[in-house]
Amino acid sequence: MANIKSAKKRIKVIQTKTLRNKIIKSSLKTTIKKFLASVKNKNLEEAKVNFKAAIKALDMAESKGIIHKNKASRNKSKLAFKLNKLTA
Repeated sequence: MANIKSAKKRIKVIQTKTLRNKIIKSSLKTTIKKFLASVKNKNLEEAKVNFKAAIKALDMAESKGIIHKNKASRNKSKLAFKLNKLTA
């Protein structure tokens, strides 16, 4: 356990940021799963709505530094490929 006041504060701040990161990552995974489920059910309209939500969630996670920009781009590309495959 830390003895210095600034170290105690850092521990507190890190816990808060870790919790925020977990929440955002969890919601990101949920939106991607919803999109994949709608693709699996071949529901085009629902898939388009969920695709927009997933892209927005990926961009938000990328901008906050929770996931790397290349990972976000890779995931967006993969999801777009699945959506295009469904429409074709």
